[in-house]
Amino acid sequence: MTDATTNGRPFLEVEDLSVRFPTADGVVAAVQGLSYSVELGKTLGIVGESGSGKSVSSMAIMGLHDTKRTKIDGLIRVEDTDIVGLEDEKMRRVRGNLVSMIFQDPLSSLHPFFSIGDQISEAYLSHHPRASKSTAKKRAIEMLDRVGIPQANRRVDDYPHQFSGGMRQRAMIAMALVNDPKLLIADEPTTALDVTVQAQILDLLQDLQREFGSAIIIITHDLGVVAEMADEVLVMYAGRCVEYGAAKEILTHPEHPYTWGLLTSAPHLTGDPDLRLTPIRGNPPSLIDLPKGCSFEPRCPYANRLPDNRAAEVLPELRPGGRGRGHLVRCHLPNPEEIFVNEVQPRL
Repeated sequence: MTDATTNGRPFLEVEDLSVRFPTADGVVAAVQGLSYSVELGKTLGIVGESGSGKSVSSMAIMGLHDTKRTKIDGLIRVEDTDIVGLEDEKMRRVRGNLVSMIFQDPLSSLHPFFSIGDQISEAYLSHHPRASKSTAKKRAIEMLDRVGIPQANRRVDDYPHQFSGGMRQRAMIAMALVNDPKLLIADEPTTALDVTVQAQILDLLQDLQREFGSAIIIITHDLGVVAEMADEVLVMYAGRCVEYGAAKEILTHPEHPYTWGLLTSAPHLTGDPDLRLTPIRGNPPSLIDLPKGCSFEPRCPYANRLPDNRAAEVLPELRPGGRGRGHLVRCHLPNPEEIFVNEVQPRL
């Protein structure tokens, strides 16, 4: 197992990251003031609704935004390299080598005209230009076998349409890991898969993490995936972090109304089957015209408990939660733990 930190620091450090896209209608503030870190051997789960900034922030780590059209501020340090503003050639050496990404739709991410083996081999050769094609193909077969593709030496020449959804996802994982990256970003890796295959993919990621000692960021809206895999959880809403902490703490003692909404709107296998799910009312705000105060205020059922219309007028700071131990929450409510225990927890 690799050491958990690099020179005493986490392998990935994100500090005050902001990502903005100018459009004809105005500037889209996709990510604002986002900070977190991930150590080698650990898993961070990033959760939130579509449009909350989860994938945008991770694409910034991969250097996949068009820097001519995207304004990125803040710091992203991968190992010892600050990648914000890094030249394209230097960024290509980071991408796929130190950091790699599994995209949520393998069918659209894999090229239909090239075999699975050719695509994995190309990913290997891009970082090992002196390697022969036969060496690259052997590496592709090795990786397909490692991720559980049966008869890998034969299936290496098959095309994406000849693989099932679960096998395509395994092939994407093989491609992402072909250069032994230290950080793996998995963007909704189980969305289009049935529950049995989902469990297999999650088990595979955990097995590979133990083998390589890599850090993992898993982006999802599924709190069950977070409970299964994550050491820490970052809850995002409208481009900001609204809650952050140890996974067990966030799932058992959440302190933000948005996190409560995510929990009460999802079914629980061990819960009361007669309890009705409680969806979060309304829709997320426009990222072009965010509310002046708390972004969640228009949807929050507890905002009216605050005096002087504070939730609508003042943006809450990210502050330590009531239980401490690295738990952070962005909310004005003075007694969130009491509300959770008395009003929210009975609905779980």
